[in-house]
Amino acid sequence: MTRLLADVAALVDISSVSHNEHDIADLVEARLRSSGDGALEVHRIANNVVARTNFGRPSRMVLAGHLDTVPPNGNEKARIVGDTLWGLGAADMKGGLAVMLDLAASPWDHAGRIGSAPVFDVTFVFYACEEVDRRHSGLLEIEAALPGILGGDAAILGEPTGSYIEAGCQGVLKASVTFLGSRAHTARPWMGSNAIHRSADLLARLASYQERRPVIDGCEYREALQAVSFEAGVAGNVVPDRATVVLNHRYAPDRTDVEAEEALRSWLGPSLDQSRGDSVRVVDRSPSAGPNLSHPALAALVRVSGKAPRAKLGWTDVAFFAERGIPAVNFGPGDPELAHTRDEFVTLTELIAVRDALAVLLGIEAN
Repeated sequence: MTRLLADVAALVDISSVSHNEHDIADLVEARLRSSGDGALEVHRIANNVVARTNFGRPSRMVLAGHLDTVPPNGNEKARIVGDTLWGLGAADMKGGLAVMLDLAASPWDHAGRIGSAPVFDVTFVFYACEEVDRRHSGLLEIEAALPGILGGDAAILGEPTGSYIEAGCQGVLKASVTFLGSRAHTARPWMGSNAIHRSADLLARLASYQERRPVIDGCEYREALQAVSFEAGVAGNVVPDRATVVLNHRYAPDRTDVEAEEALRSWLGPSLDQSRGDSVRVVDRSPSAGPNLSHPALAALVRVSGKAPRAKLGWTDVAFFAERGIPAVNFGPGDPELAHTRDEFVTLTELIAVRDALAVLLGIEAN
């Protein structure tokens, strides 16, 4: 199993910042075409690669992981010390990609069954542009080119979870809140209305925001509302007539995006004066996904993982599959709190734990 660290290192050493995944897609495609004893049907769509078994099994499991990383921060190359590997994307999520490639290279039983383990047909999805605006997502690119190829009964995203199952994901609303005032000379501010000052009530309420913590399928989600940017000011001697606060709202999957928006607008209401032209505009949204841990395949994964599942507080592409009626969870090696940091790493222990749990679930023999 120490080869898993070498596989992760090879992936880390290939630069794959979003929109530049060609080289890593080449490696993945080559690995998949030489894997699985001919059992894999491999498709290349731009910088995305999909490989599928077609044994005619009654259920299909989708394993998906993104090829791209955020820009480097002095951590471009892999560094291994003992059983730990540091480097860009080590946790998010080249460790998960290495596990997927290892499973794809396993000795498949062409009769479609191995021993008495539960088995599925499997779709492996390696896709580009997860770390950037959703409209660039490789999943959308694959879906447009080959409709139906991403279908399945359940899906597992190899996002870093510390080898815990992180169920579903919270949705995201980004809203622009604008306060209006009227300009005046700062020597005579009483002649105008300061839009920055008018935003003070909202900022104070944000600082003491009390989040909801709903529990769904035994997993506690934790909502959040944060100001992430502020724009105002005309000149150093002018009372500003406009101030705009951009908010990022993370909402739990017991609400739809429509319900979350209604709740957000209701919460904002006391800080706004529509008669003075104050306004709220939703500028971006990403849907939530329920945990769906009662689904037989995902319940089986919980059992074989040996760990209690927890809620996914961030947003991931489990929402992509959930929108299409495919229950999905996050399950991969690496600490999610280290994602996008200079010092992200992955351990051999976590790689093995995830690989072995998925092998048991899928009924794949050890490679």
